[in-house]
Amino acid sequence: MGNEALEVNPPNATYNLSTNGSDWLWTVFSIFGLSLFIIAAWTFTRPRGARLFHQIAIVVITTGALSYFSMASDLGATPVPVEFRGTGTRQIWVRFRLFHFAMFSTAHFAFVQYVRYIQWFISFPLLLLELLLATGLSLSDVFTTLFMAIVLVVTGLVAALVPSTYKWGYYTFGLLALFYIWYVLLQHAPRTTFAAGASFKAGYTMTAGYLSFLLLLYPLAWALSEGANVITVTSEMIWFGILDILAGPVFLFFFLWKLRGVDYAAFGLQSGKYTYNGVGEKQAAATTTTANGQPAVNGGANVAVARADSDAAAVDATAPTVTTSPSGNV
Repeated sequence: MGNEALEVNPPNATYNLSTNGSDWLWTVFSIFGLSLFIIAAWTFTRPRGARLFHQIAIVVITTGALSYFSMASDLGATPVPVEFRGTGTRQIWVRFRLFHFAMFSTAHFAFVQYVRYIQWFISFPLLLLELLLATGLSLSDVFTTLFMAIVLVVTGLVAALVPSTYKWGYYTFGLLALFYIWYVLLQHAPRTTFAAGASFKAGYTMTAGYLSFLLLLYPLAWALSEGANVITVTSEMIWFGILDILAGPVFLFFFLWKLRGVDYAAFGLQSGKYTYNGVGEKQAAATTTTANGQPAVNGGANVAVARADSDAAAVDATAPTVTTSPSGNV
């Protein structure tokens, strides 16, 4: 039995996905699914309190797998009139569902179900967070950079849904946000003091340059596909699929591998609630306070023993001296 996705979920636009394109999307889904199992297993090899970067990767890969499952099934698309190169409609990977409520007999409500763009909305800021947590950037700089990533994705979505020339205005706003992201990744962040030391700085420079290059190809692919309708929908799926593999599993595997020898404590990201040793057992060292204000360990047991010895010595020192004669009389 072959791929029946387009028969079960037939296309709804003039320019639509082909069966070969759906086969490719199933391949990408399989790559994301396999990567998810590998990273999840890798996460459990890390001690508790040192899994943040791996868990961020799990969220990114899971989101990508769900997105490509939907697109391979030819779900999550809505027809939008094309502006250039022909007439008709082109599939845009956002789906509108109309719901009719009985209490409003003349009204319909549109529910937007994001597929590709919700993947980027979640994964793109998290990829940047994965990188920037390893730098010395302030929280405000990190927040602003993540916001610009959201602006880039949202403007791309709005531009894809606009059938007129005004789409290129949103496209320009997205490029401005991308320029800011490039500035932070390639100029601002490398000048900060890395908590993991200078040894990791070279790894950051390599991964940041790699991701920045991929971010250059995304708007180019968008302009030739959903923007100007130059390439087919299947070619678009192949292009974006390759980019998502390179920016998702490939990037994350490489970045996590570079982190394998870094002292996680240098990042200061451990949970403050629990502390674990190398085999994962909980260290429950209670802390008390002595009379002179110094902390005591092990629930004050050592202090109690020391205090008892001190009291016994004091009693011996203050007790009267008794002299016994050779005959045994006092």
